[in-house]
Amino acid sequence: MILNWIDTVPRRLLALVSLGCVALLAFGLYLQHVVGLDPCPMCIVQRYALVLVAISAGVASARGSKGWWMSWATVAVAACGFGAFTAARQSWLQWYPPATATCGRDFYGMIESYPISRSIPMIFRGSGDCAAIDWTLLGGSIANWSFVCFTVIGLGLLVMLVRHSRARA
Repeated sequence: MILNWIDTVPRRLLALVSLGCVALLAFGLYLQHVVGLDPCPMCIVQRYALVLVAISAGVASARGSKGWWMSWATVAVAACGFGAFTAARQSWLQWYPPATATCGRDFYGMIESYPISRSIPMIFRGSGDCAAIDWTLLGGSIANWSFVCFTVIGLGLLVMLVRHSRARA
C-alpha cells in the first residue's frame, strides 16, 4: 500500500518530507527558545542539514518533470546522509564521552575565529556540550532521534528514487 502510494504520487511524498522537516526544525527552535536548551555545534550542523533536506524536497515537489524531482530528491538523500552521519557522531560522543569534557567554542565563534579548513574538524570533534544529554524522549537523546529521522527520511526517499528509476528505465 505504501509503496503503491510512493509510486503514484512522489511529489506528494516530497512535499510531505519538506513539511516534516519544517516541523522538526520548529520543534528544535521550541526546545531552544522555550525550554532553554542551547544547541551545540553538532546540533547546528544537523539543523543546516535538515534545512537543506526541507528545501531540496520542497523544490523537488514543485515541478512534475521526473528529471527535476529526481535530481532534487537525490540532493535531499545526500543531505540526509550528512545529517545522519553528524547525528551518529554526536550519539557516539554521548555514549562514550571524552575524558576531558570542556565546553568548546560555539559554531559561529569557530567560523569567525578560524579558517574553514580548521573549523570543520573542530565542529565534528565535538565538545563537552555535544556529549551532554539535556533532553530525552523514550530513552533517546535529541541526537539519537535526529539520527532516526534522517535515516527514515533518507531511506524513504532512496526507495522512491530506486523504484522510479527502475520503473521507467
